[in-house]
Amino acid sequence: MSAPLIRIAYVIPTLDQSGAERQLTLLATSLPHENYLVRVIALQRGGPYLKVLTAAGIDVRIIGKRFRFDPLTWYRLRQELKSFQPDIVQSFLFAANSYVRLPGITPSATKIVVSERCVDSWKSKWQLSLDRHQVATTDAMTANSVSVADFYAGVGVPRDLITVIPNALPLTPPRYSKQQARAILGLSDEHRVVGFAGRLAPQKRLHDVVWAFQLLHQLVDNARLVIIGSGPERDLLAELASSFGCRDKIIFTGHREDAFDLMTAFDVFVLGSEFEGMSNSLMEAMSLGLPCIVSDIAPNRELIIDHETGLLFPTGRSPALAKQATKILSDPALAQQLGQAARHRIVTQHTVAQMVGKHDALYRRLMASTH
Repeated sequence: MSAPLIRIAYVIPTLDQSGAERQLTLLATSLPHENYLVRVIALQRGGPYLKVLTAAGIDVRIIGKRFRFDPLTWYRLRQELKSFQPDIVQSFLFAANSYVRLPGITPSATKIVVSERCVDSWKSKWQLSLDRHQVATTDAMTANSVSVADFYAGVGVPRDLITVIPNALPLTPPRYSKQQARAILGLSDEHRVVGFAGRLAPQKRLHDVVWAFQLLHQLVDNARLVIIGSGPERDLLAELASSFGCRDKIIFTGHREDAFDLMTAFDVFVLGSEFEGMSNSLMEAMSLGLPCIVSDIAPNRELIIDHETGLLFPTGRSPALAKQATKILSDPALAQQLGQAARHRIVTQHTVAQMVGKHDALYRRLMASTH
């Protein structure tokens, strides 16, 4: 007689095209269906990953959260969990982590797992205080990097509650060759392309990247900067580029569904963030065999070993970033060496099977503790 299915409810604010949503979708669609029954609950709205989940036969519920503290959301989530009776609830991101641990939301026998995805130095005192208060109702926490685990241990989460499960990346070939991607972007083979992909948000410190490019294009012929993505910093960055006199050498693509495929146009990938968890766009660049230059922060160092799988530069130091980019663009052998080592790291250490296996082990450990 086969063992009963383990019932898992995943809770997340949205199913937008972003890092946490991607990891949830990979996990939900890759768990062995002969062992697990999965339901996904989005508090606020669906998004691109809704289609992926439903195509895989996963039951998805959208609650329609309206504002930060919404009593109707409390009621609807409570009803969804009551009807599904999950063995385990796993939530992602602050809003979902908070709601699943509110009194009366989760059935009494259900194990609660919260997932933290970033070194959340942006959180206010009340948010960190709520995190600490809700530890009492938490059975486990997953962190996508050692840096994230260290951060939450530092704000009061017991270390023995935290399991580090790094992000995974499915190894899919890009749809475009380098030449095709460059043609779409209006670039030629002669251009030397530095690129970024991700949200244009303050934490990414893209003003440092633009300033570095202002220095770089004076040293490297035919240099171009490509910024793929959208966000609140877009207009400010364009204005900064104009003030530097290099706006005509910078391409802002806006949001692109084919962002990963367009990255094949790059000669080097840059990431200047002041805080991260484990950057999905950096992992994508590494998987493409691109040499990467990243800010010297702990989460980035978990992927980039300086002069081995990429190059580091001090956060906020644009001249140092420009120097590192010049080094790579002037040394094809170094670029190839760093790119190959970066890809090998992703291929061997960040597979979907590894990520799913670590979650499966955590779930089984939690289930064993109930018997």
